[in-house]
Amino acid sequence: MPATQGPFNAFLDLRQMPVAHAELGPLAGLRLAVKDIYDVAGYRTGCGNPRKFEEGHAASRTAEAVQMILDAGARFIGKTQTDELAFSLFGQNSHFPFPVNPAARDRVTGGSSSGSAAAVAGGLADIATGSDTGGSIRAPASFCGLIGLRTTHGRISLDGAMKLAPSFDTFGWFADDIETYETVGKILLGRDPHQHPLNRPLSIRWLDAFVTGPAEAAEYARMRALAASVTGEPTVTEYAFASFPDELYWCFRRLQAFEAWREHGGWIAAGNHGLGPGVDERFGFGRTIDAGMVATEAARRLAFRAELGALLGNNGFLVLPTVPGAAPLSASTPEQFQAYRERALHLLCLAGLSGFPQITLPLGSIDGAPFGLSLLGPSGSDVALIRLGRRLLDTARKA
Repeated sequence: MPATQGPFNAFLDLRQMPVAHAELGPLAGLRLAVKDIYDVAGYRTGCGNPRKFEEGHAASRTAEAVQMILDAGARFIGKTQTDELAFSLFGQNSHFPFPVNPAARDRVTGGSSSGSAAAVAGGLADIATGSDTGGSIRAPASFCGLIGLRTTHGRISLDGAMKLAPSFDTFGWFADDIETYETVGKILLGRDPHQHPLNRPLSIRWLDAFVTGPAEAAEYARMRALAASVTGEPTVTEYAFASFPDELYWCFRRLQAFEAWREHGGWIAAGNHGLGPGVDERFGFGRTIDAGMVATEAARRLAFRAELGALLGNNGFLVLPTVPGAAPLSASTPEQFQAYRERALHLLCLAGLSGFPQITLPLGSIDGAPFGLSLLGPSGSDVALIRLGRRLLDTARKA
């Protein structure tokens, strides 16, 4: 079973093998870390679980999206820690020493792309791959002061990746500078199918209310004002959807858990694989979701997607807090973690349910710890969101 190595517990301690990459290209000279749910030729894919690692075989080829980054000149430097089976939000895998958040060492990195976020935030890698099913790019990026895009669902291939909940799973990556982020985006995304300018900012009052307290609300207001200085004041909507926030939250939770059990339940039920606390319960919850509930929630999801699409139209984008505030303290109680998780997922679930892209930008801080602002756009507007993010970050640098 692999352990972790190096500072921040970001990387898995695996025997290093050569991984071919192009010598020339737009990413030449940059270091690439890869979340351990993606195949890398010659390495086993452990998915954050020692039994998975022991039962696995070395991959014969590298995951398609990872290979595209290597073919652009990036150099593979190692596999990074992930939460167990990628089914958690805080980066605390019971089988490994927890990754350290280089931007706020007393706080969690976020998960499940925990090691990848720690590697980039700690200056150990220039680019690190992750995935976002329920928030595993956006939350760690916000917690660690990074740029992170949840891509339009299905736009980037997940060939060679572990599945968690396929109708929610997306490929993502971290960087700490927008130039590198945009370069990777051009390689993986190409030209946006959505060919309309994003020039109509929107905000929904109940989303803004999910920040955790007065300091968070004040910092979010500051970030939103900075965004407004670039894009104009957002049109504020009281409420926009037929389903209430709690209904959307549970819609996401139920459908994600159902799909996760469908993917992994047979393996889990076949033996004692030592799933950690929280992960075991989340898979167990998926086992209880019946076909009638799935049908009801799938219909709710379709209706919500149509409503959000109509709200955004061709040129609209939502401005919202990525998560409720700074990362939770590593010493938080289980009850505190759960309360934060529920608030966070009320914000994070919109992109997952709709399949629309959302970028988080490192524009704020609470008590010295990072806090991200998000922009959520129409389906296929991924590159436009990155470019809009560049404008906001450039403005913040000059402020």
